[in-house]
Amino acid sequence: MYSAFAQVYDALMGAVPYQAWADHYGKLMESSGVPAGGRCVECACGTGSLTVPLQKKGYRMTGIDLSGEMLEIAMKKARSQGENIPFVKMDMCDLVLPRRADCVLATCDGVNYLTAPARAKRFFAAAFEALRPGGALIFDVSTPEKLKNALGNNTLFSDEGEIAYIWRNRWAEKTQCVEMGLSVFVRRADGAYDRLEEAQIQRAHSRKELKGWLQDAGFERIAFYGRMRMTAPRSGDERWHVTAVKPGKA
Repeated sequence: MYSAFAQVYDALMGAVPYQAWADHYGKLMESSGVPAGGRCVECACGTGSLTVPLQKKGYRMTGIDLSGEMLEIAMKKARSQGENIPFVKMDMCDLVLPRRADCVLATCDGVNYLTAPARAKRFFAAAFEALRPGGALIFDVSTPEKLKNALGNNTLFSDEGEIAYIWRNRWAEKTQCVEMGLSVFVRRADGAYDRLEEAQIQRAHSRKELKGWLQDAGFERIAFYGRMRMTAPRSGDERWHVTAVKPGKA
């Protein structure tokens, strides 16, 4: 996943307000007791579009991702903005740090991509071990309503001129997963198009499942928030933000 696709990822995600996301994650971290300037690890960091603004807010960031191609772009992006951020190729489910962190983040659907419940549980357990006492795990997920109804068995189209895509989705009720096939067409200088194919799967985790897995990992003070709000989720929300705290004091 995210190999050749890495070269067009930022262009396709150009409308995402990453600074607003960074500001909201800053509020979530503050509410969870993460200190200003704390050590934070962003899992599934992709091209670093959220890692860099979080570093600029004063957090000492490290980014991890499974895609070396995405990390290469992230490193160039950080350097171009004068930020020195370590980026490490690692499976978030095998998260191991040389020093415990104040916060572990999993942003932009990272937990949805853990399609087997056993992998989600493994990630939560690894994050728990990677945190100092009193540290926080904070992540966001696309809601079951979004994955089933907004994406579901729908086909989406976009033509941005230089880049166009066809996004075909199939919902599987048994597994609570949406299978996504993305065909991206990138226009070359001669007017012809290169075609890139990307296949992804996301799972719709319920709030009950997520809370149970977090409790099993040892987390306390588990809270769910509606999309970009510091209030409880509402019907129709397409995204939840979740915070959980490891017991104890630093």
